[in-house]
Amino acid sequence: MEQIKKLDQNKLTEITKSGRVVLEFSADWCPDCRFLAPFMPEIEADFSDSKFYQIDRDGAVDVAKELNIMGIPSFVVYQDGQEIGRLVNKDRKTKQEVEDFLRSLD
Repeated sequence: MEQIKKLDQNKLTEITKSGRVVLEFSADWCPDCRFLAPFMPEIEADFSDSKFYQIDRDGAVDVAKELNIMGIPSFVVYQDGQEIGRLVNKDRKTKQEVEDFLRSLD
């Protein structure tokens, strides 16, 4: 998973313009994000047709506001530049919840 420390609208447009892209908004200080971190390589492997990016919410405050990312970890999925789904809330997420969400988009 590629990590992006700083994200603005131009970079968002660039990384989401083609294919299936999964953005995980998180932060180093977030315990629920750290809980999910060990499962992310497995989730990526299970959805190898998608490109995954971990976005540091603290370095993407403006984009997070525009996308209404109020809690982390949160996921926003794009297909060819268009948002097609989101799992956005402040709750801790399990591997199963994330995979169920991603499967629901097919």
